[in-house]
Amino acid sequence: MADTMRAWRIETNGEPAEVMAVAEVPVPAPGPGEVLVRNRAVAVNFPDVLLARGMYQERPPLPFTPGIELCGEVAAVGSGVTSVAVGQRVVATSIGVMAEYAVVPAWSVHDAPESLDDAAAAAFLIAYQTAWFGLHQRAALQSGETLLVHAAAGGVGTAACQLGAAAGATVVGIVGSEAKTRVAKDAGASRVLLRGDDWIGAVKAAGGADVVFDPVGGKAFAGATKVVNFEGRIVVVGFASGEVPPVRADHALVKNYSVLGLHWALYQRKRPELVAEAHAALTRLAAEGAVRPVVAETVPFDGAADAVQRLADGTTTGRLVVAVGE
Repeated sequence: MADTMRAWRIETNGEPAEVMAVAEVPVPAPGPGEVLVRNRAVAVNFPDVLLARGMYQERPPLPFTPGIELCGEVAAVGSGVTSVAVGQRVVATSIGVMAEYAVVPAWSVHDAPESLDDAAAAAFLIAYQTAWFGLHQRAALQSGETLLVHAAAGGVGTAACQLGAAAGATVVGIVGSEAKTRVAKDAGASRVLLRGDDWIGAVKAAGGADVVFDPVGGKAFAGATKVVNFEGRIVVVGFASGEVPPVRADHALVKNYSVLGLHWALYQRKRPELVAEAHAALTRLAAEGAVRPVVAETVPFDGAADAVQRLADGTTTGRLVVAVGE
């Protein structure tokens, strides 16, 4: 193993294409409870955009390496780690993985699903765990219910569509352009509506939504409160629109619906056994072909900054994955 590696670094906050640069840095060593992974692929996630801008809920000190989700093989383990072995193919999540090697906490490491190649496995953990916990742990989605998914052609949106369909729900997707319609339909949405059209009226006319999965916020959340049914559940996943909407307690009372927050990373810290159970269930679904990350493009390592910028600009569908090693 070499002493140095290539890593993407951010030395000042701003737009990803302007502030991300490749540097040669020492290969880190795993400490107690940590795992060193030789990366094969790193998925691009919206938190990478927020990290570059200095707007993420966790703000590592400058300079730092972005990237939060990987697939690779274990290169070394720190003291006390018995859950994984050197050479094992794994997926993991931790800030700072957009590099040839990454040190991650042992509790964030899971077996990579055998049914998924490196690119798909790199894009599997966060999106599907987020969708799983949002739909099942928080909203208790039931077969026969109607699930409305905002940003249904995005990474977490396609995961929510696939899992909703697998659970027997009727899935309605909201997308930002006609070009994204096919992606959402292929992911399991039986009906896809454009955000710019009267999707609120269309959903109401079709009987409303029992569960709303919202990673967008802003006007998407405001619309969700208008279409959510009696005893419906709105799952707040994120604010890709950049607008954090107000939650009207009086409106929730009058319509008798729930607004449920989802911060999946907290489950890793507070209920890791539930994360392990979800990963096992999701791995089975992947083996059965019921779920599979929609990897729109795999880009070379040197193209990572451009890929993160494209996600920031909202021009992507599915997932972008950075190829790191062979």
